[in-house]
Amino acid sequence: MTQSPWTLSRRAERMNPSVLREILKVTERPGIISFAGGLPSPKTFPVSAFAEACAEVLRLDASAALQYAASEGHAPLREWVARQLPWKVDASQVLITTGSQQGLDLVAKVLIDSGSRVLVETPTYLGALQAFTPMEPVFSGVASDAEGVDPDDLRRQAPGARFVYLLPNFQNPTGRSMSEARRAAVAQAAAEAGLPIVEDNPYGDLWFNAPPPAPLTARNPEGSLYLGSFSKVLAPGLRLGYLVAPKALYPKLLQAKQAADLHTPGFNQRLVSRVLDGNFLDRHVPTIRALYQAQCSAMLAALQREMAGLDVQWNAPEGGMFLWLRLPEGMDAAALLPHAVERGVAFVPGAPFYADRPDPRTLRLSFVTASAEQIDRGIAALAQTVREHTPVPA
Repeated sequence: MTQSPWTLSRRAERMNPSVLREILKVTERPGIISFAGGLPSPKTFPVSAFAEACAEVLRLDASAALQYAASEGHAPLREWVARQLPWKVDASQVLITTGSQQGLDLVAKVLIDSGSRVLVETPTYLGALQAFTPMEPVFSGVASDAEGVDPDDLRRQAPGARFVYLLPNFQNPTGRSMSEARRAAVAQAAAEAGLPIVEDNPYGDLWFNAPPPAPLTARNPEGSLYLGSFSKVLAPGLRLGYLVAPKALYPKLLQAKQAADLHTPGFNQRLVSRVLDGNFLDRHVPTIRALYQAQCSAMLAALQREMAGLDVQWNAPEGGMFLWLRLPEGMDAAALLPHAVERGVAFVPGAPFYADRPDPRTLRLSFVTASAEQIDRGIAALAQTVREHTPVPA
Protein backbone atom coordinates (compact mmCIF):
# COMPACT_ATOMS: atom_id res chain seq x y z
CA MET A 1 0.00 0.00 0.00
CA THR A 2 1.40 3.38 -1.04
CA GLN A 3 2.01 5.77 1.84
CA SER A 4 0.02 9.01 1.59
CA PRO A 5 2.16 12.07 0.78
CA TRP A 6 -0.24 14.36 2.64
CA THR A 7 0.63 15.80 6.04
CA LEU A 8 -2.34 16.95 8.06
CA SER A 9 -2.27 20.21 9.99
CA ARG A 10 -2.46 20.08 13.76
CA ARG A 11 -5.92 21.61 13.53
CA ALA A 12 -7.11 18.93 11.12
CA GLU A 13 -5.87 16.29 13.52
CA ARG A 14 -8.14 17.78 16.19
CA MET A 15 -11.25 17.50 14.01
CA ASN A 16 -13.66 14.73 14.96
CA PRO A 17 -16.60 13.19 13.12
CA SER A 18 -20.03 14.30 14.27
CA VAL A 19 -21.39 11.80 16.77
CA LEU A 20 -24.88 12.80 15.65
CA ARG A 21 -24.10 12.17 11.98
CA GLU A 22 -22.69 8.73 12.80
CA ILE A 23 -25.80 7.87 14.82
CA LEU A 24 -28.06 9.08 12.01
CA LYS A 25 -26.51 6.43 9.77
CA VAL A 26 -27.85 3.81 12.19
CA THR A 27 -31.30 5.36 12.19
CA GLU A 28 -31.54 4.95 8.40
CA ARG A 29 -32.13 1.24 8.91
CA PRO A 30 -35.68 0.26 7.93
CA GLY A 31 -38.13 0.19 10.82
CA ILE A 32 -36.12 2.34 13.24
CA ILE A 33 -38.12 4.98 15.13
CA SER A 34 -35.61 7.79 15.49
CA PHE A 35 -35.66 10.35 18.26
CA ALA A 36 -32.00 11.07 17.43
CA GLY A 37 -31.84 13.65 14.67
CA GLY A 38 -32.18 17.36 15.33
CA LEU A 39 -34.12 17.72 12.09
CA PRO A 40 -37.15 19.97 11.67
CA SER A 41 -40.30 18.19 10.57
CA PRO A 42 -40.66 18.19 6.75
CA LYS A 43 -44.37 18.82 7.37
CA THR A 44 -43.42 22.40 8.27
CA PHE A 45 -41.63 23.24 5.01
CA PRO A 46 -43.66 25.89 3.09
CA VAL A 47 -43.24 24.23 -0.29
CA SER A 48 -45.92 26.17 -2.17
CA ALA A 49 -44.57 29.50 -0.92
CA PHE A 50 -41.09 28.54 -2.09
CA ALA A 51 -42.40 27.42 -5.48
CA GLU A 52 -44.11 30.78 -6.05
CA ALA A 53 -41.09 32.74 -4.80
CA CYS A 54 -38.73 30.71 -6.97
CA ALA A 55 -40.71 31.52 -10.09
CA GLU A 56 -40.84 35.21 -9.19
CA VAL A 57 -37.12 35.47 -8.46
CA LEU A 58 -36.22 33.84 -11.77
CA ARG A 59 -38.73 35.98 -13.66
CA LEU A 60 -37.87 39.33 -12.08
CA ASP A 61 -34.31 39.10 -10.82
CA ALA A 62 -32.59 36.10 -12.42
CA SER A 63 -29.40 37.85 -13.50
CA ALA A 64 -28.61 39.14 -10.02
CA ALA A 65 -29.87 35.99 -8.27
CA LEU A 66 -27.56 33.73 -10.27
CA GLN A 67 -24.53 36.04 -10.20
CA TYR A 68 -21.79 36.56 -7.61
CA ALA A 69 -23.03 38.79 -4.81
CA ALA A 70 -21.95 40.96 -1.90
CA SER A 71 -20.29 39.09 0.95
CA GLU A 72 -22.40 40.91 3.52
CA GLY A 73 -25.59 39.45 2.09
CA HIS A 74 -28.71 40.52 0.20
CA ALA A 75 -29.56 44.02 1.46
CA PRO A 76 -33.35 43.54 1.83
CA LEU A 77 -32.80 40.36 3.83
CA ARG A 78 -30.28 42.08 6.12
CA GLU A 79 -32.76 44.91 6.63
CA TRP A 80 -35.52 42.42 7.45
CA VAL A 81 -33.32 40.78 10.11
CA ALA A 82 -32.46 44.16 11.66
CA ARG A 83 -36.15 45.13 11.86
CA GLN A 84 -37.15 41.90 13.63
CA LEU A 85 -34.72 42.16 16.53
CA PRO A 86 -35.91 43.68 19.83
CA TRP A 87 -33.00 46.08 20.19
CA LYS A 88 -31.63 48.83 17.95
CA VAL A 89 -29.70 47.16 15.13
CA ASP A 90 -28.44 48.69 11.91
CA ALA A 91 -28.52 46.47 8.82
CA SER A 92 -24.79 47.13 8.45
CA GLN A 93 -24.27 44.94 11.55
CA VAL A 94 -26.02 41.94 9.95
CA LEU A 95 -23.95 39.33 8.09
CA ILE A 96 -25.84 36.63 6.20
CA THR A 97 -24.18 33.25 6.70
CA THR A 98 -24.43 29.84 5.07
CA GLY A 99 -26.40 28.44 7.97
CA SER A 100 -25.80 29.52 11.55
CA GLN A 101 -23.17 26.77 11.71
CA GLN A 102 -21.00 28.94 9.49
CA GLY A 103 -21.55 31.75 11.97
CA LEU A 104 -19.99 29.56 14.66
CA ASP A 105 -17.08 28.79 12.36
CA LEU A 106 -16.48 32.50 11.73
CA VAL A 107 -16.64 33.21 15.46
CA ALA A 108 -14.01 30.54 16.03
CA LYS A 109 -11.66 31.91 13.38
CA VAL A 110 -11.96 35.51 14.53
CA LEU A 111 -12.04 35.14 18.32
CA ILE A 112 -10.10 31.99 19.28
CA ASP A 113 -6.34 31.49 19.44
CA SER A 114 -4.64 28.26 20.40
CA GLY A 115 -4.99 27.99 24.17
CA SER A 116 -7.83 30.53 24.47
CA ARG A 117 -10.27 29.74 27.25
CA VAL A 118 -13.85 29.43 26.01
CA LEU A 119 -16.72 29.04 28.46
CA VAL A 120 -19.75 26.91 27.55
CA GLU A 121 -22.88 25.62 29.23
CA THR A 122 -23.02 22.18 30.82
CA PRO A 123 -23.98 20.52 28.51
CA THR A 124 -23.80 22.54 25.28
CA TYR A 125 -24.45 22.30 21.56
CA LEU A 126 -22.18 19.68 20.00
CA GLY A 127 -21.94 21.59 16.71
CA ALA A 128 -20.40 24.55 18.52
CA LEU A 129 -17.78 22.34 20.14
CA GLN A 130 -16.97 20.96 16.69
CA ALA A 131 -16.73 24.44 15.14
CA PHE A 132 -14.52 25.80 17.93
CA THR A 133 -12.23 22.77 18.45
CA PRO A 134 -9.98 23.19 15.36
CA MET A 135 -8.90 26.60 16.68
CA GLU A 136 -7.45 24.75 19.71
CA PRO A 137 -9.26 26.44 22.60
CA VAL A 138 -9.37 25.22 26.18
CA PHE A 139 -13.04 24.59 26.97
CA SER A 140 -14.44 25.12 30.42
CA GLY A 141 -17.96 24.05 31.31
CA VAL A 142 -19.84 26.51 33.52
CA ALA A 143 -22.00 24.93 36.22
CA SER A 144 -25.58 24.81 34.92
CA ASP A 145 -29.03 23.89 36.18
CA ALA A 146 -32.54 23.72 34.70
CA GLU A 147 -32.29 27.40 33.68
CA GLY A 148 -28.81 27.32 32.16
CA VAL A 149 -25.51 28.65 33.44
CA ASP A 150 -25.06 29.61 37.06
CA PRO A 151 -24.22 33.37 37.24
CA ASP A 152 -21.89 32.93 40.22
CA ASP A 153 -19.83 30.23 38.51
CA LEU A 154 -19.81 32.31 35.32
CA ARG A 155 -18.42 35.24 37.29
CA ARG A 156 -15.81 32.98 38.90
CA GLN A 157 -14.60 31.56 35.59
CA ALA A 158 -14.81 34.78 33.53
CA PRO A 159 -11.30 36.22 34.13
CA GLY A 160 -9.13 35.52 31.10
CA ALA A 161 -11.86 33.81 29.05
CA ARG A 162 -12.38 34.97 25.45
CA PHE A 163 -16.17 34.60 25.54
CA VAL A 164 -19.03 32.48 26.83
CA TYR A 165 -21.22 30.62 24.34
CA LEU A 166 -24.89 30.40 25.36
CA LEU A 167 -28.23 29.13 23.99
CA PRO A 168 -30.86 30.75 26.25
CA ASN A 169 -33.95 29.51 24.35
CA PHE A 170 -34.99 25.82 24.29
CA GLN A 171 -31.36 24.77 24.28
CA ASN A 172 -29.91 21.99 22.18
CA PRO A 173 -29.51 19.40 23.68
CA THR A 174 -31.55 19.86 26.88
CA GLY A 175 -34.56 21.93 25.76
CA ARG A 176 -34.14 24.18 28.82
CA SER A 177 -34.63 27.95 28.78
CA MET A 178 -33.39 30.88 30.86
CA SER A 179 -35.96 32.82 32.83
CA GLU A 180 -36.03 36.62 32.80
CA ALA A 181 -34.37 36.72 36.23
CA ARG A 182 -31.60 34.34 35.15
CA ARG A 183 -30.95 36.31 31.96
CA ALA A 184 -30.64 39.52 33.93
CA ALA A 185 -28.19 37.90 36.36
CA VAL A 186 -26.11 36.28 33.60
CA ALA A 187 -25.97 39.48 31.54
CA GLN A 188 -24.94 41.47 34.60
CA ALA A 189 -22.25 38.96 35.59
CA ALA A 190 -20.80 38.95 32.08
CA ALA A 191 -20.88 42.73 31.74
CA GLU A 192 -19.22 43.28 35.13
CA ALA A 193 -16.48 40.81 34.21
CA GLY A 194 -15.98 42.25 30.73
CA LEU A 195 -16.82 38.82 29.30
CA PRO A 196 -18.27 38.82 25.76
CA ILE A 197 -21.34 36.68 25.09
CA VAL A 198 -21.87 34.68 21.92
CA GLU A 199 -25.63 34.07 21.90
CA ASP A 200 -27.05 31.38 19.63
CA ASN A 201 -30.81 31.46 19.05
CA PRO A 202 -31.98 28.94 16.42
CA TYR A 203 -35.05 27.83 18.41
CA GLY A 204 -36.42 31.04 19.94
CA ASP A 205 -39.47 31.25 17.67
CA LEU A 206 -40.57 27.70 18.53
CA TRP A 207 -42.28 28.51 21.85
CA PHE A 208 -45.43 26.69 22.88
CA ASN A 209 -47.48 28.89 25.24
CA ALA A 210 -45.51 32.11 25.66
CA PRO A 211 -42.51 33.71 23.92
CA PRO A 212 -39.19 33.64 25.75
CA PRO A 213 -37.76 36.77 27.40
CA ALA A 214 -35.67 39.24 25.42
CA PRO A 215 -32.28 38.00 24.17
CA LEU A 216 -29.18 38.48 26.29
CA THR A 217 -27.73 40.57 23.47
CA ALA A 218 -30.51 43.16 23.89
CA ARG A 219 -29.11 43.90 27.36
CA ASN A 220 -25.55 44.57 26.19
CA PRO A 221 -25.30 44.80 22.38
CA GLU A 222 -21.68 46.00 22.37
CA GLY A 223 -20.59 43.06 24.49
CA SER A 224 -22.51 40.40 22.56
CA LEU A 225 -22.56 38.61 19.23
CA TYR A 226 -25.92 37.16 18.16
CA LEU A 227 -26.55 34.18 15.86
CA GLY A 228 -29.87 33.37 14.18
CA SER A 229 -31.17 30.92 11.61
CA PHE A 230 -33.93 30.40 9.04
CA SER A 231 -33.52 26.62 9.23
CA LYS A 232 -36.09 25.96 11.94
CA VAL A 233 -38.81 28.34 10.70
CA LEU A 234 -38.46 27.80 6.93
CA ALA A 235 -36.20 24.96 5.77
CA PRO A 236 -32.67 23.81 6.73
CA GLY A 237 -31.74 22.83 3.17
CA LEU A 238 -31.49 26.49 2.19
CA ARG A 239 -28.52 26.86 4.56
CA LEU A 240 -29.36 30.41 5.58
CA GLY A 241 -28.46 32.02 8.87
CA TYR A 242 -27.15 35.33 10.10
CA LEU A 243 -25.03 36.95 12.74
CA VAL A 244 -25.36 40.37 14.31
CA ALA A 245 -22.11 41.85 15.54
CA PRO A 246 -20.90 45.08 17.15
CA LYS A 247 -19.60 47.45 14.49
CA ALA A 248 -16.02 47.14 15.79
CA LEU A 249 -16.05 43.35 15.33
CA TYR A 250 -18.00 43.13 12.06
CA PRO A 251 -15.14 43.82 9.58
CA LYS A 252 -13.08 40.85 10.75
CA LEU A 253 -16.07 38.52 10.61
CA LEU A 254 -16.74 39.76 7.08
CA GLN A 255 -13.14 39.08 6.07
CA ALA A 256 -13.39 35.56 7.46
CA LYS A 257 -16.63 35.08 5.51
CA GLN A 258 -14.99 36.27 2.29
CA ALA A 259 -12.17 33.79 2.76
CA ALA A 260 -14.59 30.96 3.48
CA ASP A 261 -17.07 31.14 0.59
CA LEU A 262 -17.16 34.69 -0.85
CA HIS A 263 -20.89 34.90 -0.12
CA THR A 264 -23.94 32.84 0.79
CA PRO A 265 -25.91 31.83 -2.34
CA GLY A 266 -27.70 34.91 -3.63
CA PHE A 267 -30.55 32.92 -5.13
CA ASN A 268 -31.39 31.38 -1.75
CA GLN A 269 -31.26 34.78 -0.09
CA ARG A 270 -33.62 36.34 -2.61
CA LEU A 271 -35.93 33.35 -2.35
CA VAL A 272 -36.21 33.70 1.41
CA SER A 273 -36.49 37.47 1.24
CA ARG A 274 -39.47 37.13 -1.12
CA VAL A 275 -41.13 34.45 1.03
CA LEU A 276 -40.81 36.68 4.09
CA ASP A 277 -42.70 39.52 2.41
CA GLY A 278 -46.13 40.24 3.85
CA ASN A 279 -45.54 38.93 7.39
CA PHE A 280 -45.40 35.32 6.19
CA LEU A 281 -43.79 34.06 9.40
CA ASP A 282 -46.63 35.48 11.49
CA ARG A 283 -48.93 33.05 9.69
CA HIS A 284 -46.54 30.14 9.21
CA VAL A 285 -44.67 29.76 12.51
CA PRO A 286 -47.79 29.21 14.66
CA THR A 287 -48.48 26.05 12.65
CA ILE A 288 -44.99 24.79 13.54
CA ARG A 289 -45.50 25.60 17.21
CA ALA A 290 -48.83 23.76 17.31
CA LEU A 291 -47.38 20.65 15.67
CA TYR A 292 -44.32 20.53 17.91
CA GLN A 293 -46.31 21.19 21.08
CA ALA A 294 -48.64 18.30 20.27
CA GLN A 295 -45.72 15.97 19.63
CA CYS A 296 -43.92 17.13 22.78
CA SER A 297 -47.09 16.49 24.81
CA ALA A 298 -47.36 13.02 23.27
CA MET A 299 -43.78 12.21 24.25
CA LEU A 300 -44.22 13.51 27.80
CA ALA A 301 -47.39 11.45 28.21
CA ALA A 302 -45.64 8.35 26.86
CA LEU A 303 -42.69 8.84 29.20
CA GLN A 304 -45.02 9.25 32.17
CA ARG A 305 -46.83 6.08 31.24
CA GLU A 306 -43.99 3.82 30.10
CA MET A 307 -41.25 4.84 32.53
CA ALA A 308 -43.42 4.25 35.62
CA GLY A 309 -41.44 2.49 38.31
CA LEU A 310 -38.09 3.32 36.75
CA ASP A 311 -35.60 5.79 38.22
CA VAL A 312 -35.63 7.87 35.05
CA GLN A 313 -35.76 11.68 35.05
CA TRP A 314 -36.74 14.06 32.24
CA ASN A 315 -37.70 17.68 31.76
CA ALA A 316 -40.77 19.29 30.16
CA PRO A 317 -39.53 21.88 27.65
CA GLU A 318 -41.58 24.99 26.93
CA GLY A 319 -40.64 25.03 23.26
CA GLY A 320 -38.05 23.89 20.78
CA MET A 321 -37.38 20.37 19.54
CA PHE A 322 -35.73 18.40 22.35
CA LEU A 323 -36.07 17.04 25.84
CA TRP A 324 -33.36 15.65 28.12
CA LEU A 325 -33.52 12.35 29.94
CA ARG A 326 -31.35 10.83 32.70
CA LEU A 327 -31.09 7.08 33.16
CA PRO A 328 -30.90 5.20 36.46
CA GLU A 329 -27.70 5.09 38.52
CA GLY A 330 -25.00 2.93 36.96
CA MET A 331 -26.29 3.11 33.38
CA ASP A 332 -24.51 4.47 30.31
CA ALA A 333 -26.61 5.87 27.45
CA ALA A 334 -23.96 5.09 24.83
CA ALA A 335 -23.85 1.45 25.95
CA LEU A 336 -27.66 1.31 25.98
CA LEU A 337 -28.04 2.66 22.43
CA PRO A 338 -27.24 -0.59 20.50
CA HIS A 339 -29.78 -2.46 22.64
CA ALA A 340 -32.39 0.23 21.95
CA VAL A 341 -31.69 0.03 18.22
CA GLU A 342 -32.27 -3.72 18.39
CA ARG A 343 -35.74 -2.90 19.73
CA GLY A 344 -36.31 -0.41 16.93
CA VAL A 345 -35.69 2.96 18.59
CA ALA A 346 -32.75 5.40 18.51
CA PHE A 347 -31.65 8.40 20.56
CA VAL A 348 -28.51 10.49 21.02
CA PRO A 349 -26.30 9.75 24.06
CA GLY A 350 -25.68 12.90 26.08
CA ALA A 351 -21.96 12.56 26.88
CA PRO A 352 -20.65 14.17 23.63
CA PHE A 353 -22.50 17.40 24.47
CA TYR A 354 -20.27 18.03 27.48
CA ALA A 355 -17.06 20.04 27.13
CA ASP A 356 -15.76 18.35 30.28
CA ARG A 357 -17.02 16.02 33.01
CA PRO A 358 -19.65 14.24 30.85
CA ASP A 359 -22.66 12.59 32.44
CA PRO A 360 -22.93 9.16 30.75
CA ARG A 361 -26.47 8.66 32.08
CA THR A 362 -27.95 11.44 29.94
CA LEU A 363 -29.53 11.28 26.50
CA ARG A 364 -31.37 13.59 24.10
CA LEU A 365 -34.77 12.85 22.58
CA SER A 366 -36.19 14.81 19.63
CA PHE A 367 -39.97 14.76 19.36
CA VAL A 368 -40.58 16.71 16.14
CA THR A 369 -40.19 14.19 13.30
CA ALA A 370 -42.10 11.24 14.79
CA SER A 371 -45.88 10.83 14.75
CA ALA A 372 -47.81 10.38 17.98
CA GLU A 373 -48.16 6.68 17.19
CA GLN A 374 -44.42 6.34 16.58
CA ILE A 375 -43.72 8.23 19.79
CA ASP A 376 -45.88 5.80 21.75
CA ARG A 377 -44.16 2.76 20.24
CA GLY A 378 -40.68 4.25 20.46
CA ILE A 379 -40.94 5.30 24.10
CA ALA A 380 -42.42 1.91 25.00
CA ALA A 381 -39.44 0.22 23.32
CA LEU A 382 -36.99 2.55 25.08
CA ALA A 383 -38.61 1.89 28.47
CA GLN A 384 -38.41 -1.86 27.93
CA THR A 385 -34.74 -1.53 27.00
CA VAL A 386 -34.07 0.46 30.17
CA ARG A 387 -35.87 -2.13 32.29
CA GLU A 388 -33.85 -4.95 30.80
CA HIS A 389 -30.51 -3.23 31.40
CA THR A 390 -31.03 -1.41 34.69
CA PRO A 391 -28.34 -2.68 37.11
CA VAL A 392 -29.66 -4.88 39.89
CA PRO A 393 -28.67 -3.51 43.34
CA ALA A 394 -26.08 -5.69 45.06
